[in-house]
Amino acid sequence: MMDGSFCVVLTTTDSQEEADALARGLVHARLAACVQQMPIRSVYRWQGEVVQDEEILLLIKTQSRLYPQVESWIRAHHHYETPEILQLPVRAGLDAYLSWVQEETG
Repeated sequence: MMDGSFCVVLTTTDSQEEADALARGLVHARLAACVQQMPIRSVYRWQGEVVQDEEILLLIKTQSRLYPQVESWIRAHHHYETPEILQLPVRAGLDAYLSWVQEETG
């Protein structure tokens, strides 16, 4: 099952309402098998200023081949001008879990 065919995509948002909408939309569209949400505090430089914000981190479990569609979907539905969208490869995982991810996104 492990052939580089799975990934986790990260994105953040500043509201629970948008986090829920993004998570539900990605799962409903079968672009993600699971989206976990975690409150975080982000410190970053934006437009020349150091900013600190409370955000929600979304961990999107999907197949690597779906990354272009996941990125497009997030860009179309996210209100940030430049949303964080990062793909992290999954190098190993429980075969039964990865099979489930494949079935749910497939």
